Amino acid sequence: MTKMSRYGIDLYATLEAETGLATGWKQCGSITLARTPERMTLLQRTIAAARSFGIEAEFITPAEAQKMWPMMRIDDLVGAVWLPGDGKANPTDLTQSLAKGARNRGARIFEGVQITGTIIEHGRIVGVETDRGTVRCETFLNCAGQWARDLGKLSGVNIPLHSAEHFYLVTKEIEGVHTDLPVLRDPDGYIYYKEEVGGLVMGGFEPVAKPWGMDGIPPKFEFQLLPDNMDQFQVLLDEAVHRTPVLETTEIKLFLNGPESFTPDGNFILGEAPEVRGYFVAAGFNSAGIANAGGAGKLIAEWIVGGAAPADLLDVDIRRFAPFNSNMSWLKDRTVEALGLHYAMRWPRHELESGRPLRRSPLYDRLQAKGACFGSKLGWERVSWFALPGQTPEPQYGFGRPNWLDACIEEQLAVRKDVVIFDQTSFGKLMVQGRDAAQLLQRICANDIAVAPGNMVYTALLNARGGFESDLTVMRLEADCFLIITGSAQPYRDIGHIKRHIRENEHVTVTDVTSGYCTLTVTGRKRSSCCRA
Repeated sequence: MTKMSRYGIDLYATLEAETGLATGWKQCGSITLARTPERMTLLQRTIAAARSFGIEAEFITPAEAQKMWPMMRIDDLVGAVWLPGDGKANPTDLTQSLAKGARNRGARIFEGVQITGTIIEHGRIVGVETDRGTVRCETFLNCAGQWARDLGKLSGVNIPLHSAEHFYLVTKEIEGVHTDLPVLRDPDGYIYYKEEVGGLVMGGFEPVAKPWGMDGIPPKFEFQLLPDNMDQFQVLLDEAVHRTPVLETTEIKLFLNGPESFTPDGNFILGEAPEVRGYFVAAGFNSAGIANAGGAGKLIAEWIVGGAAPADLLDVDIRRFAPFNSNMSWLKDRTVEALGLHYAMRWPRHELESGRPLRRSPLYDRLQAKGACFGSKLGWERVSWFALPGQTPEPQYGFGRPNWLDACIEEQLAVRKDVVIFDQTSFGKLMVQGRDAAQLLQRICANDIAVAPGNMVYTALLNARGGFESDLTVMRLEADCFLIITGSAQPYRDIGHIKRHIRENEHVTVTDVTSGYCTLTVTGRKRSSCCRA
């Protein structure tokens, strides 16, 4: 992702020379503030990773930050990070410059056209119906922003994103604000600033968001705004006045409330949809579309042309989601939390809380009674650890020794010395059946799955380049029937991969039977004696 963002910055810096149209890109640098030692630790980790990709970054003191950004108070700061290569762009100018660059290379752009349907033949999209007629295509790319989910529904494609109100204000001129003023981010206060015509743009990502568009988004809404909502904006305004006291007496020129779309996990959505071949998606950029558009465009173009993801893009791959992620009630609840992820502390092993519990094992209540602390994976509540006597089964987030470590040590010792039972009901279960099921799996699995019924094989699921798509267990139930056990996060990714390799003359069905089976694993040093008993 870092390489992707860096590509976008390089593109914006050179695009004007190619197209002759200004992008408004200005390399003014950026400052990110830390109010707490924990935030500073998180920034240190982020910068260490960035430096490994050759990105220039340095830690600075609050006083050094104030010299570069004189309007802010610093008495509550621990430190800051300075990124000299960062900057800002004018969204309107950048869009026009990108459009001209595309036209120069043969692209044609039609505005004001509404897609009313899609044409799918043999599982592949081959065209779209519009209010101006039919357009045939080899590949379709859904970049419809907050309309992407509804557009996906026309083809049965699951794109879980939801709009939320997003606020910012623009001030009149402020003394000391100049065109080279760095972008300022104060994540502990949920806010950011950038210079705008001698004044400031201030916006933010409040921790409790207000979803919008539950009843659908009007097709002609692209140049409209929402009514003011000072009650929702107040938390950001209070933090802004705290960080920049000058705002208390500065005249506000504009107050804007415009919806943006957010995804359930705070990562954007890229890749070929598992439901329809040739249907690609690039959407859900969580208010970071300008920053990521250049790099994301390059990645999705390489994906389309090359037929596979050009890098490890698991965190943003559309196949990480399940159908329930687009349930409107669940998605609305998650969006309340998801917008705040933009500036939230991303602790190690941090678990989101909204929309839970959703999918539960038949043993859920029994595990809960035993002091289980649950995590979530693809909607499933899974035991992360069991609380020791006197301990509350709740994680205490931090960068030091976790409160669950002693409990996990006890569990590991139990496996080594005794016998334990794991509830693995959340693991994906796929039934692959049909005349050519064995032939298909033999072709895409690394190990030999031509075993007698009643046997199982642990194997990698490979792509055409010999790379790993998944690791799983294949159980041969009958000559033409296989049960695949895969990771909890993998079933929809694996289903899509397997189906794409079914040839036209092959008869194979792939069915998700995950919710139909409870799975228990008995393991440990004394497992054999336990099973015999």
